[in-house]
Amino acid sequence: MANENAIHAYCMKTKEKNVLMLDAVITKTAKGGYMAQGHDGKGNKMTTMLSKDKAEAAVKAGFGKFG
Repeated sequence: MANENAIHAYCMKTKEKNVLMLDAVITKTAKGGYMAQGHDGKGNKMTTMLSKDKAEAAVKAGFGKFG
């Protein structure tokens, strides 16, 4: 992994692990967790759960935005 603040997720469609998530939009769930939604650059949508620290670090590093 090039940067520890980048958001990586599992792609359900292609069964690939640690795929870089592009254009990530981070939202807070009703129970207080954080969720990132984006795509892998090939048109496949991806979603992953994040901790508060990981979500804030990704936004600060420019790999996502709060939605």
